[in-house]
Amino acid sequence: MGSATDKIKGKANEAIGKAKQSLGEATGSEKLKGDGAMQEAKGHGQQAIGSAKDAAKSAINRAAEAANKNL
Repeated sequence: MGSATDKIKGKANEAIGKAKQSLGEATGSEKLKGDGAMQEAKGHGQQAIGSAKDAAKSAINRAAEAANKNL
């Protein structure tokens, strides 16, 4: 998966997780609140992975440019 895909899926999971938590609070469902918190955390993780992929790609590109200048 690409970094953009990870970030998009992460945002979606965060939003759905927050909605589940709100619904759980409104209905008094501890299970729904817990499921929502887990899904929101998953979304945070997916976004972090996407950001890490971006950083790695950027570092590789900078190293390649530096190597090409030295040739």
